[in-house]
Amino acid sequence: MTSDKVRVMDQDLSGGTVTADSVMADANGWMVVHRTDAEMKPGPVVGYAPLRAGENKDVVAILQEAVQPGEMLMLMVHGEAGGVSTGVFEYTLGAKEDGPIRVDGNLIMTVITAK
Repeated sequence: MTSDKVRVMDQDLSGGTVTADSVMADANGWMVVHRTDAEMKPGPVVGYAPLRAGENKDVVAILQEAVQPGEMLMLMVHGEAGGVSTGVFEYTLGAKEDGPIRVDGNLIMTVITAK
């Protein structure tokens, strides 16, 4: 059984960052910020931040593009496995490198709406 969790609230993203209050990870990896919509499918990556195994508080990801109020983001736990370099985020949508962590087939993520 894993303890991976993402706790985050809807927030103002006009400062160019998104902050998760707490992210639990079973191993070192990444909090990855995907665009999403009402269909709740992960879209393009617009930011990421490193995670260490255990509880990570106030995890801040710098957004690589503007997010407008009302747009939705999916904050997801990704692993560090499969890439060429440790400590370098290597995932691109659909790739295996540094890919999403699944528990019982489910992604570990939370969706927020920009204020």
